[in-house]
Amino acid sequence: MAVMTDVREAAQGLIEYAIHRSMIGQDDRIWAYNTILECIGATGPALDMAWALQVEKLSLLHPDTLPDFDLEGTLAALSETAVANGAAEDTASGRDRIAMRIMGALMPRPSVVNEEFNGRMGVNEPRAATDWFYGLCCDTGYVRRAAIARNIKWSTPTNWGDLEITINLSKPEKDPRDIAAAGAAKNTGERYPACQLCIENEGYPGRSAATDGGAHPARQNLRVIPIQLDGERWGFQYSPYAYFNEHCIAMSSKHRPMHVDRKSLTCLLDFVDLFPHYFIGSNADLPIVGGSILSHDHFQGGAHEFPMMHATEVSQFSVPGFDQVSGTVLQWPLSVLRLRSHDRAQLLDAAEKIILAWREWTDESVGVIAHTTDGVAHNTVTPVIRRVDSRGNAGGEIYEAYLALRCNITTDEHPLGVFHPHAEYHHIKKENIGLIEVMGLAILPPRLVPELGAVREHLLAAKADVSYDLAGALEGDDLCRSHAAWAEDVYARRADELTADNAIDILHEEVGVVFGHVLDNAGVFKWDEAGRAAQQRFIDSL
Repeated sequence: MAVMTDVREAAQGLIEYAIHRSMIGQDDRIWAYNTILECIGATGPALDMAWALQVEKLSLLHPDTLPDFDLEGTLAALSETAVANGAAEDTASGRDRIAMRIMGALMPRPSVVNEEFNGRMGVNEPRAATDWFYGLCCDTGYVRRAAIARNIKWSTPTNWGDLEITINLSKPEKDPRDIAAAGAAKNTGERYPACQLCIENEGYPGRSAATDGGAHPARQNLRVIPIQLDGERWGFQYSPYAYFNEHCIAMSSKHRPMHVDRKSLTCLLDFVDLFPHYFIGSNADLPIVGGSILSHDHFQGGAHEFPMMHATEVSQFSVPGFDQVSGTVLQWPLSVLRLRSHDRAQLLDAAEKIILAWREWTDESVGVIAHTTDGVAHNTVTPVIRRVDSRGNAGGEIYEAYLALRCNITTDEHPLGVFHPHAEYHHIKKENIGLIEVMGLAILPPRLVPELGAVREHLLAAKADVSYDLAGALEGDDLCRSHAAWAEDVYARRADELTADNAIDILHEEVGVVFGHVLDNAGVFKWDEAGRAAQQRFIDSL
């Protein structure tokens, strides 16, 4: 009976929350309660009729006065009941699918969301439209605020400015039962949706690892705003596991590969004309230097200002034929050219000219190879577009394009990529340097939390006992082995500073320094005499 009472309290609390957040109306209480019971495979308990029939003037409540509510905990409790009732698979993904099914039932349908969004856009208030939509996505649990809050964040001063570091703890770890089920699953080759970026995900119930096609997250509470970019239908949504403020995604309605060209630049410019308060960027369109999903044409944007956007200007250049466009070389570890103009058309033409020139540029003196003998292309760019005013504030009339020059050539010495994190830094970062990291925000793996914690203990033990075999202890510890050489170097330089209170902060600072080196690895023109001369040769070629 206690469990049944918990169901009533949880369901009614969730409904009250949904009413306060304007997802449903006062008269939806009974329907919503019964809908939740259906989702969790229950036929009771009876709801509290006094609660069901009450009428509050919610419009008089200011948002700041709304009651606190544990959305994540309430959904978890209802999901446990669903598992007990046999309505949900007894796995992490099974519980999540039920939670998202419940929230999908309690939120407005896409047509209602689109009408509200477009109504706000129609009065020329894109900021108001995105504020409302982002709030809805957070309130309905699509943007996982509680999970995102678990990420560990700090900044590290470097020669390039303050770099931003995040250890990503928000995405749930894979359930061993899901992994086992995936290994036993049959696969006929049919996948729907084709990937997690397809607009067909809107409302999709998700599937377990054991099903045909493999695991796919539930998306019943996803809402996608239709937008037009370069005359085509695209979708606008927010990222469920955001890496920065209002992290949004624009994805093509067609499941087609990423590409960086005039068409994609036009789409980026159209996006900032729709949402001038957001930046937008594209991952590069080649392996190694591209993002994690190259199979679906998409962009990422948001309200964040990244370290790259505050980089020092070291020199200026012009692009012949485009007198309304000013060019700047930024002091940044990756090789970034910034273009600015009030004239959108000229900026587009100048950016395209640079991209086309770069795709054909070879300079073997610095290891840049545009095409290998097998005809494979290796040069591309990571473009970022935003609109600013004369002081650099978002939303102005000046178009700003950042073009990070990329090359994915490999060698025997660097089989994962010459302009990719080098092996000596793989203990911190081995994955691709994508759009977000190009701009100075590191997304580091969760393994670093226990690993850095173990390194901390060994460093403090060495500080406390001069006879402590630090090298042997690090090499003998599975958590520390990959960090051994780095940790010994940190200790040699900073042992005098180490205390129990600051040891993890010192390690975090040193991780940030490594990230700066990783970005430097990704730069095609280094900040030495040869690199500066090579970059100038490319600029002169324009």
